[in-house]
Amino acid sequence: MEVPAVVEVPAVAVAAVAAVAAAGVATKMLSHLPNLGVGLGFRELFKSELFLNRQPVDFLEIVAEHYLDAPAAKQQELELLAAHFPLIPHAINLSLGSAEGLDRDYLAKLAALIKQLNPPWWSEHLCFTKVGGIDIGHLSPLPYTQEAVEVVCRNIAEVRRWIDVPLILENITYMVALPGAEMTEAQFLAEVAEHADCGLLLDVTNLYTNAVNHGYDMQQFLQQLPLERIVQLHFVGGHWHDGVLIDSHSHSTPVEIWQLMDDVVANFPVKGIVLERDENLPAFTELVAELQQARHIARSHGKWG
Repeated sequence: MEVPAVVEVPAVAVAAVAAVAAAGVATKMLSHLPNLGVGLGFRELFKSELFLNRQPVDFLEIVAEHYLDAPAAKQQELELLAAHFPLIPHAINLSLGSAEGLDRDYLAKLAALIKQLNPPWWSEHLCFTKVGGIDIGHLSPLPYTQEAVEVVCRNIAEVRRWIDVPLILENITYMVALPGAEMTEAQFLAEVAEHADCGLLLDVTNLYTNAVNHGYDMQQFLQQLPLERIVQLHFVGGHWHDGVLIDSHSHSTPVEIWQLMDDVVANFPVKGIVLERDENLPAFTELVAELQQARHIARSHGKWG
């Protein structure tokens, strides 16, 4: 019997096969996440009205930082919310783009919160908020370079050693595009999501705001994203100031963003949509009306809701 010759497989090919296999596992994992429906970013100001009008709200997104080092009253609030709604933690200050690495004390607290809530996924922004250990108090854009992709992926690998719940990454708004870009914003999102094996939180308001302020085409942006990785949407309205559209979370959602949401829900496997209103809060019935409009869009495309 002739013994088959051993074929030496190039290391690059092995790595490529492993990457494809990993992507397949990730895609399967994301496709198996539950459909949560139409949710609301929780704000303490409308807590009473929320509990009087629970039916239109399928789930809540909570700001993770509000419950880190939380006093007893906030812990009780968290337990009350968790008893009545599925909760998705939304982090703001992990600073995934920090070249010097992550704040492990912060990361430990965030991991403990997520372990307590056991959500199907959690989210953070694709940006940096700390430099040299100093909190700059703002979601700052990253340069769209391969080096920045590697920094974010290295930090996400560190996060995974603490948190094994799927992470979805949100696109932010920015006033100034950093020089030296090696790829577009959409390509940068796609590169990080693919290499770090994450889902995406597509903020359609942020996408619209950036497209208006920086003059790019939203359809081209969407075409460059890995559609199978889009898990959740954010939406809300902003305001104009001196010819610039501001992402202030302060107004009702304009028709252009409803149209964009309709397009995304029709073509992407979205699991949840969240209204994220922070300022100039209207009567709760107006928030409910926006949730119902989002639900109508989902149903019109045969989705959950």
